[in-house]
Amino acid sequence: MATCGELLVHLLAAYGVDMVFGIPGVHTVELYRGLPQTRIRHITPRHEQGAGFMADGYARVSGKPGVCFIVTGPGMTNILTAMGQAYADSVPMLVISAVNRTEQLGMGDGRLHELPSQRNVVAGVAAFSHTLLTPDQLPQVLARAFALFAGARPRPVHIEIPIDVIAMEADPKIVEKRVLPKRPAPQPADIDLAAAWLRNAKAPLVILGGGAADAAPAIRRLVAHLDAPVVNTVNAKGILPPGHPLRIGENMAFPTVHRAIAEADVVLAIGTEFGETEMYPDPQPLKFRDKLIRIDIDPEQLVRGVSAHLPILADAGQTVAALNAALGVPEKKAASTESAGAKRAAGVRAATPTHWWPAISLHQRIAKVVLDALPDAIIAGDSTEPVYALNQCYEAPAPRSYFNSSTGYGTLGYGLPAGIGAKLAKPDRPVVVLIGDGGLQFTIAELASAVEAEIPLAILLWNNDGYGEIKTYMVDRQIHPIGVDIFTPDFMTIGKGFGCETVRPDSVADLTAALQQAAQGKRPTIIEMRADAPYIEALRKS
Repeated sequence: MATCGELLVHLLAAYGVDMVFGIPGVHTVELYRGLPQTRIRHITPRHEQGAGFMADGYARVSGKPGVCFIVTGPGMTNILTAMGQAYADSVPMLVISAVNRTEQLGMGDGRLHELPSQRNVVAGVAAFSHTLLTPDQLPQVLARAFALFAGARPRPVHIEIPIDVIAMEADPKIVEKRVLPKRPAPQPADIDLAAAWLRNAKAPLVILGGGAADAAPAIRRLVAHLDAPVVNTVNAKGILPPGHPLRIGENMAFPTVHRAIAEADVVLAIGTEFGETEMYPDPQPLKFRDKLIRIDIDPEQLVRGVSAHLPILADAGQTVAALNAALGVPEKKAASTESAGAKRAAGVRAATPTHWWPAISLHQRIAKVVLDALPDAIIAGDSTEPVYALNQCYEAPAPRSYFNSSTGYGTLGYGLPAGIGAKLAKPDRPVVVLIGDGGLQFTIAELASAVEAEIPLAILLWNNDGYGEIKTYMVDRQIHPIGVDIFTPDFMTIGKGFGCETVRPDSVADLTAALQQAAQGKRPTIIEMRADAPYIEALRKS
């Protein structure tokens, strides 16, 4: 016989979990008893919010759920922000926590870490929250979580286990992975109708969201066959490779892109919720001239916001494959640079920079330096000026290679721990963290986690001595800026104290060298870009 906690770890391994993020506590130590018997690696963050952000970054890059072990009470309230970000961006995350003994639940006796109801606290940021009352329930509850990750819109799941149940003896026979459902396929009638509309379209257009990330090859063939200009939202970056002739941009509120959507006679939207954060800083209601086809795995999302003429509840990959078959798309169809659709797209691309604010061109140039130095880089971003800028123009080298917290929930402090998770998911690819001086102070302690785990990161720190984006927002609205000109510490000294490499480049050549050296090391490198540095000013004016 083994304890429930031991068998839980073995069951996680059976579902393919290879990484757990957590901070051990007196209520969760039984979850750790079985870890040495598996190949699951444990990463210790310095705060439970960091654990959640690491799991989020790991999941976005790998496509697998990020798993956290969290202590009762304050551990759970600490991770809620990270769960909120993952919930908003449809990221699979499994949070396993302890809770007080079964007979103590809801009693209010002032027990250690006691909350009136953890499940009620977590409910708003989880697909579901479940209290495990006996070890025998473990296989079914875990199967529910992994079934959701495999077959539905992925979002965080919380499972809490009373500390007496964690330590209960359990039959090892319960360690049996259940067969998981596949994502739903589209209805043939829907495919026939969608194919007919697209076949007869004179000016089709495609809008891609994060839900389309794993269908990239089939989508490239489809848009080439349709000769349809493409809007790729932030989490869809990389589905079209850099320089693709049909790409028109990201921000659906820019007048040129907005007009292109309105002028299309058939719009095919795949895995997007048309969120307002995709239209920063001035969201606009979308207008559709004629037919809108929406493909989504979430039935509620298909009727939220923009109403579709043809909602298709199905997996994006299966649906695009079915459309390709119905339309007779060749296996090696590639987009032409001389087609009518490519010329439409080129016209939009050429006009869109007239709507850019000045920071976009600057950070586009900085991003080019990054990609020239590290062509296969994954970029994990915070809510900071460089990220808001690159959301409008950056072309990622591949899907799941660019993500940040400015979408959806919009948290600060996300970039560093999410970058740690991304590097753990893809150790062979360089990872660059884009973060501001304000955001880094939210989770700066996770530098210690990265040093401890020997994780090489290039932390590209944009330092403008405060909350620059909020200050600009206040000034633009004639509000006297209060609380935004904050004390900024010496990050070079702090970074060295944590055991990181630190560098403050004086030129583009220095920046390039720092990025390349950071990718080759065994610890994080803080690369501080002062917003007022001469080489930044030169890039700004170039």
